[in-house]
This record gives sequence, structure tokens and C-alpha cells, in this order.
Amino acid sequence: MSNELLSPAEMGEADRLAIAAGPLDGFGLMRRAGEAVAAVVLARYPAARRVHVLCGPGNNGGDGYVVAGVLRDSGVDIRLWASGPPRAGSDAAIAAAECPVAPRPLSAFNAEKNAVVVDALYGAGLSKPLSGDAARAVEIVTTLNLPVVAVDLPSGVSGESGNRLGQAFRADITVTFARKKPGHLLLPGRDLCGEIVLADIGIGAEIIAQLKTQAFENVPALWRDMLPMPAVDAHKYKRGHAGVFSGGPSATGAARLSALAAARSGAGAVTVLSPANAMQVNAAHLTSIMLRKADTVEDVHDFIGDRRPSAFVLGPGFGVGDKTRDFALAILGAGRQGAAGAGRQNAAGAGRQNAAGGIDGLVLDADGITSFRDEPDTLFEAARRPAAPALVMTPHEGEFGRLFPDIAGDNSLSKLIKARAAAARANAIVLYKGADTVIAAPNGRTAINSNGAPWLATAGSGDVLAGIIAGLLAQGMPPFEAACAAVWIHAEAGSRFGPGLIAEDLPLAMVPVLRALIGSRKGIAG
Repeated sequence: MSNELLSPAEMGEADRLAIAAGPLDGFGLMRRAGEAVAAVVLARYPAARRVHVLCGPGNNGGDGYVVAGVLRDSGVDIRLWASGPPRAGSDAAIAAAECPVAPRPLSAFNAEKNAVVVDALYGAGLSKPLSGDAARAVEIVTTLNLPVVAVDLPSGVSGESGNRLGQAFRADITVTFARKKPGHLLLPGRDLCGEIVLADIGIGAEIIAQLKTQAFENVPALWRDMLPMPAVDAHKYKRGHAGVFSGGPSATGAARLSALAAARSGAGAVTVLSPANAMQVNAAHLTSIMLRKADTVEDVHDFIGDRRPSAFVLGPGFGVGDKTRDFALAILGAGRQGAAGAGRQNAAGAGRQNAAGGIDGLVLDADGITSFRDEPDTLFEAARRPAAPALVMTPHEGEFGRLFPDIAGDNSLSKLIKARAAAARANAIVLYKGADTVIAAPNGRTAINSNGAPWLATAGSGDVLAGIIAGLLAQGMPPFEAACAAVWIHAEAGSRFGPGLIAEDLPLAMVPVLRALIGSRKGIAG
């Protein structure tokens, strides 16, 4: 698996471990990195009039010296600009000494149209804003609109957070090594990286495994093998039963979107739990989705006892207030019923694969989250009880700030670290939504989604996402993997549908995505 994400510090440790293991030394890794970047430049810009290579004083600059030498040997017209000499005795100093191109001072940098720029100034380890000659170089390249190939990460972008540290290059292509960094996927870094090329420089999977990283890119390889597959003898209740709470007569649509998404994701039975005064409205729009009255906590307990649902969605269109809190706490307090929950662990655990009953999870979205803004600890304490079902929360930025104001307000933390801290505090899967959605589990496992689609910015899209999560949970998929899968499937469906997408389109748009995933898992075309 190559979807691990390495922080800049972890990447440095990977370099150290690889050098210790041999046969490559530090300069050998640097040479391979520079050769990989040069190969991309030659392949993508064969007609470039000139290539300007900008080198910093560290290892990123060392990669740049190798790039300049390889391109020069390939007949490319090279200009090499250095911000300063590498540290004596360093691998970068060796690369500079071997480079056949004499460096010019970065302070004198100038360029012309039709040139290509290789940014080898600072890379992923930068922790402060660009200034002086480096900032001026960014201005020149931006003004001329020159194509940029960045080494590891565009200079001015944090490899840890993806934040722009003052001025930054906007790369057309970013060549990184061994594994991606969080800054490649978190915004605005993802946008500033352009196309990302992952180059193998000889740091093998056995080296990466020693790091025991807890961060991943959210791709199907992370969860595809856990997607629910109905057995030959399956009936609807063996495939899981999801309950979705509806709002009042004028706010029923969100619940129906969630319910349909839960059904499309494979739940064998889905029930909309409606207040009495909205029963007729819901009944007029539901066919394969069941309907039941739920006005009180007693109604919720009766439904759990009668129908043994395995997952719930609470929040979309439901309203903010005491009733929402009471329903959420009732579900979390219902727990896993006796032996039915055996084998299922907490939100970070391995999931439950049985049909005997017990609640696997509560997806708390929208109004469900906001209802706890004044007493979040009440929710978190309920989620910490040993028998509590998994809690999955799906806040956007504003909702995240309502439940976790101190974490949200700490600008020194990346979105990944914020989501991880929130998940640990709440003992919940926290799905911190956005174009760079982050999914975090209480045990520290974290995934960053990278297939976000702009077409999903439409009313009701989040309701569909909540329903997909619940549908997968209802079938016994582990909570973290269910959340990751739902986010990816939701985005992929939006991308494939494209312009004109509205939330009502998403449940049906999921079908070819699910078909392809299941087909690839079974080893057939899909």
C-alpha cells in the first residue's frame, strides 16, 4: 500500500532509515530524486526554450543541482540560480560541486517568456514565509506566468498543513518522493501543487512500515476489502436496517435524501422516523423506504426494540434543541444489545458482522451537531460509555467550531491535526468536511480525501453523505472505513455526474461507482 502520508519529520526519518539500511547513501537518494525531476521536465516540456533551476541551501536545493546537471547533459539550455551555498560537507554541497552549471545569485534572477522554472528552493520542510530574493523570484515567475515544476512541494507551502506561508509558487507539476505529504492534499496546498507525480527513489515499503504512520490518502485501497458483500442467503434484515429521523412537515426532504442514500449504499431496510404531523408528507414521497412515527424518546426505544436497527442518522432538517439532544443520547444510551454486539469494538475498532441486532452507529449531522454546541461534553461522555454505539460526526467548518472552539481557533494546527484532536476528545469518528475532507478516528488514524468535486457544493449533498455512512454502518462496515468509503463514493459520484448535479441525483449516481468498486474487489470488470 502506498497511500500513507508522511509529515516532513516522518519523511526525514524515512530518509535516515533508508540510508542506514543501504545500499544508497544520502547523496544516492538525492541523485535519484534529481533524476526523477529531470525526467519529468524532459517528458513534459520537450520544446522549452530554457529551464531556470532555482536552488536553496538545503537538500531541496541539492536535488535542484542534480536536476540542472542532468538537463544540461541532455542538451537543455540551463540557468542555475542559488540563494546561497550549501552547508559544507552536506549532500547538497556534493551535488553542487558535481553540477556542471555554474550558479548565479538568486538576487539577480530574471527570466523570459517560454521558459520553464524548476523550484528547488525549500520544499516540504519550510516553516516560515518566503522573503527577500525568494519572494521576489515568486513575483517574477507569477508575473510571467511561467510553468513551474516543484521539487517535493512548491516553496512557500507547508508540507505539514498545506497552508500558504506568505508568497508561494503555483506549480503545474510537483514531483515528490516515496510518499505524499499532508500539504499535497490539504488546501490550499493541493491547489498550488498542480499535478502530483510520486517518484520512487529507493525508499521501500519496508522502510515506510517502520514509521507506523497514522495518516493516509483516502483511496479505495484503504477500505475496499471491507465493503459489505451480501451473502447468497441474505434477506433484507441481514443486510442491515438504518433509521433516519425526519423533521417537521416543512423540513422532510433532508431525511428522505439520507434514507435513499442509505438504501442505495446497500442497507437492506431503511425507515424514516417521522413526527406525527409529517407522516402524510413523508408517506406521499416514500416507496421502498419504510415509515414510522417517532415523536418521543419512548417511540425511539420502541422502534429499537421492535425492529433492531443497526444505524441511525440524526440531524438533517430535524431542528436544533432539546428533542434532538434527547434522541441522540437515547440512541447512544441504547448501546449494543447483549450478545448482539459481541465482537464489535468502539469507534476506532473493527466493526460488527452479525445480523442479530444491536446498534452499530449513530451519524450525527447538521442540526444534530449544532444542538450540542452549549454542552458538547454531554455528547462526548455518552460516546465514551463502553457499550455506546459508534458516533460519527460530520461537521463542516462552522459546525466544527461550535463543538470544538478551542481546537478550531488554534491556527498553529493543521486541519488533519484538528480533526485528530477532536476525534480523540469526542471518542468519535470526526469527518471534518470541505473540499479537503479529513476523516479521523479516536485512535489517531486519519485520512485526507483527494477526489473532492466542486459539483457537490449544492444543498442536500451533506444529507446524502450522512445516509451513505449510515447505510455502510448498518451492514457492519467498521466506522472509520465506512466514513472513508462514504466520502470517496460521494465525491466520485459527484465527479462522474458533473455539471447540473443536484442532491437528488446523487443516490442514483452512486450505482456505477459501487458497481465498479465491487467488481474490482471480486476481480471482475466493473
